[in-house]
Amino acid sequence: MSTLILFKLLGSLALLMFGMKSMSESLQKLAGPQLRHVLGAMTTNRFTGMLTGMFVTAAVQSSTATTLMTVSFVNAGLLTLVQAISVIMGAHIGTTVTAWIMSLGFSFNITDFVYPAFFIGIILIYMKKRRIVGDFLFGVAFLFLGLGTLKATGSDLVMNDTSGTIRTFFETFNDASIWTSLLFLFMGTVLTLCVQSSAAIMAITMTLCSTGVLHIDQGIMLVLGENIGTTITSNIVAMGANTQARRAAFAHLSINCLGVLWVLLLLKPFFSMVCHIVGFDPNMPSTDPNFAVKASMVLAAFHSAFNVSNTLLLIWFVPQIERFVCRVIKPKKQDEEEDFRLHFITSGIMKTPELSVLEAHKEIISFAERIQRMFGMVRQLLEEHEPTEFNKLFSRIEKYEGISDSMELEIAKYLDQVSNAHLSDETKGKIRAMLREISELESIGDACYNIARTMNRKFPNKEDFTPKQYERFHQMFELTDNALTQMNVLLSGRKDTYDINRSSNLENEINNFRKQISSENINDINEHAYTYAIGTMYMDIMNECEKLGDYVVNVVEARMGARLK
Repeated sequence: MSTLILFKLLGSLALLMFGMKSMSESLQKLAGPQLRHVLGAMTTNRFTGMLTGMFVTAAVQSSTATTLMTVSFVNAGLLTLVQAISVIMGAHIGTTVTAWIMSLGFSFNITDFVYPAFFIGIILIYMKKRRIVGDFLFGVAFLFLGLGTLKATGSDLVMNDTSGTIRTFFETFNDASIWTSLLFLFMGTVLTLCVQSSAAIMAITMTLCSTGVLHIDQGIMLVLGENIGTTITSNIVAMGANTQARRAAFAHLSINCLGVLWVLLLLKPFFSMVCHIVGFDPNMPSTDPNFAVKASMVLAAFHSAFNVSNTLLLIWFVPQIERFVCRVIKPKKQDEEEDFRLHFITSGIMKTPELSVLEAHKEIISFAERIQRMFGMVRQLLEEHEPTEFNKLFSRIEKYEGISDSMELEIAKYLDQVSNAHLSDETKGKIRAMLREISELESIGDACYNIARTMNRKFPNKEDFTPKQYERFHQMFELTDNALTQMNVLLSGRKDTYDINRSSNLENEINNFRKQISSENINDINEHAYTYAIGTMYMDIMNECEKLGDYVVNVVEARMGARLK
């Protein structure tokens, strides 16, 4: 019998966690890219940032999602560290809504509303346009079904405990010593870290306290531990991100640790105030008919009071918190430019596929800027006549070509993982465009490497280009570099403000210039201005520049979603 109840407890907890996850993901999909614009537009100062974090978290029902989103935006350079800290503070307030939803399950039989939600949800799921709403209803239904089952199973467990083993176990911790309180604080932290859901641990805490087996004093220590445990997730995820993102995650941990510290110092008056507001008597017997409702309500109220008070207190010290985390988290000392590393895409950094596309786009911008630097090396290679320095520069270009291959594969792999989730049609279109962009960018890298290889061919024969050919190279390279610059302007800006004719005109200039050079080359070879071998290398370089221009146009077309005439 005890084994069956244990599995019912675990199963109901799994249902609750799955419901929370489904509900949160559905809400994030409904909000979609708008969340990014909200976070970017409404964080002009610490107070608007706090409100933004609060409303976004209340909307998606997950402080972890908001925090990871914020850390990702810091990683992508969309939010400053100060903005991120204020958003995270607001997220702490927004997440308190979840605890109040939990407490509802102890006020009435919440499972009565579960089955109609399942019925309506399955209908909406089969209606393609309403599928996400159906997923949301299923998430809510699973959440309440898990909560109701957890509450009922917890009550059954206590009622069937005729020997009093469970009560005796928890009664050993009912002494008011500081060590017992710290033990439950630690337990709340570790359990939340293991389960990766503060909501699930909150539900367990409410169940234990509402049945009377766990004293409310120890319950609030578990709640404080949950607030620390939920911050560790973002720190684990940010480990592979850039310095600013790791600082934002560490600020999240610091804020809650500071909050727990001052609340522990003022615990008795603070808890008494919460009990007075709710109308809860800590000495109320568990046999009282209102005990379960009041116990769950006081835990939700304590959770809210802690997060609201901590945010209102620390919001005035955001600059000081920023300086502290900057002092603790030092920048990594490494030359990232010469080593392959994705700057913005990190495994697990984003849990919402719709918003993961933003990370990929930032990585593509970095990819394109790296490719233009590679072309700059090619231009520099043309001017290098000393063999040793030429070989060093050629080796760097060769290394960059390998980096461009790796970046294409890694970004494509990431986009492939994102595309496996349920996405909006708009986001699917963005992913298709991005896949084309990285393919064309890799081709630009190949063209740069081919130009460098052609230049390398003239050394063994001890031949060189004529001054007129060098002049033509400079003209062609200038046109090509301008095309790359315009491409990067488009990728890093807003496409609705970009004049597509700029790229179109540059492409026409490159094509016309190559045709002119092709005619000149035939005449110069016939007139013995230079050898046929030099003429061939000359045209190979010009043809690669023309191909490179075509690849640039393909990137622009993919980004704009329209063909250039």
